[in-house]
Amino acid sequence: MGNVKTFFDADNSQGLRRTGRAGFAGAIRMSSLKFTLLAAVSLAASIYSRAAADLTLEQALRSVEAVNINVLLSREATIQALAFANQQRVGLLPNIGLNAQQRRTEGVGVSTTGLLTQTPASNRFDGKLTGSLSLLNPQQISAYRAARAGVAVAEADYQATLQSILSTVAQFYFAQLHDVRRIAVLDANVARAKALFDLAQNQLNAGIATQIDVTRAESQLALAQQARLQQDTVVYQSALQLQRLLDLKPAEPIVVTDFLVRRSTSGDYSLGLEQSSFARRSDWLRAQKAVEQAKLDLRTAKFERLPILGLSGEYGYAAADAFNNDSKQAWTAGATITMPLFDGLRSTSDQRIALSRQRAQEARLRGLELQISAELRLAQQDAGSRFAQITVAEKSLALAEKEVRLAKSRLDNGAADNREVIEAQNRLAVASDGLNDAVFQYNLSRVELSRAKGDVRDILLEKQ
Repeated sequence: MGNVKTFFDADNSQGLRRTGRAGFAGAIRMSSLKFTLLAAVSLAASIYSRAAADLTLEQALRSVEAVNINVLLSREATIQALAFANQQRVGLLPNIGLNAQQRRTEGVGVSTTGLLTQTPASNRFDGKLTGSLSLLNPQQISAYRAARAGVAVAEADYQATLQSILSTVAQFYFAQLHDVRRIAVLDANVARAKALFDLAQNQLNAGIATQIDVTRAESQLALAQQARLQQDTVVYQSALQLQRLLDLKPAEPIVVTDFLVRRSTSGDYSLGLEQSSFARRSDWLRAQKAVEQAKLDLRTAKFERLPILGLSGEYGYAAADAFNNDSKQAWTAGATITMPLFDGLRSTSDQRIALSRQRAQEARLRGLELQISAELRLAQQDAGSRFAQITVAEKSLALAEKEVRLAKSRLDNGAADNREVIEAQNRLAVASDGLNDAVFQYNLSRVELSRAKGDVRDILLEKQ
């Protein structure tokens, strides 16, 4: 399954150290070893039939910007926002064009007496260079600035989408790592159950155990094998989810490499740290830029009542035919000023709409600041709690291993049947799963803390 390291050392190789008969102990150890090797070979053949590519968390996070469909779509939205801002700038730049036209006309005139007279046909060619420039258009200027603010909003949206996908990728990466690590736990469970079943069978053959002991051990082995087989599907499912996020082909298996998050706790967040985290949060930057854009939209609505000043002109020549030597220069130049007097109260309505949007964006920004502060404190508290739970889970595992050893000793000495061993092994399996889950939840809490602080990729700095 790749280079995967577990946090626990399951009691997998000890077997039943004292059986009362040396032959039993040797047979049990050999059987347990063969079964473990058979399980490993079966797993490699069933799930990873081809050579799988190693995938590190750093590689997964680094590839998100280039391959994830949601991130790519968000990037296109940013490009579209920039193109829209450039469209708004068109009205502020000179508009220059070249116009050439060749005409041939023959007219008919009507006199006052109703007599029709036909004028002879004539040719005319006009070649003009036309241009116009808006000298003063406050509304257009403000609209362009608002569009530029919209670009900043789109860029912040892109970063927010990126952080969301990075967080999801990191979570699925650790989920895949958790599922793979659980295979080692389940393999140890199967090996212990198989060793206990072999012992019960040998003791039954030797006349020192009953059939119910064998049946009980065989039932325990069946449950362990069933859980182990189901875990193959769980591992496959989490791998597919990770591959989908990273645009990897499902037919090409991957092996996630181990990533042990450094165990650390830190103090409570101060106001200064919260304020610095605001500047790193793309969603807060997006809300702030949205407020700025709303203010510019309000200014644009107010500028609808201001006059517009512009220049226009054209220069060229006229002749009977194009490119002949008999041509005359022709030009015009002028300035225009437009002053709206009454627009049906449209500007007033636009101002009210823009002002309402500004208030809504300001309310969102205030709410988001409270949300970020709460997320920071909750993420910090959760990370500390998950860190403490790992210590408790390690202690529970050590106690469960000790309980298994004591139960085996009582069985070897004839003080109890194999029910105590089965129950102790079940508790050991639960404790092993508990430690694996505790490590997984701690890793997720560090991912959430990194996201709350502004950048999921900070988790890479916490590697052991």
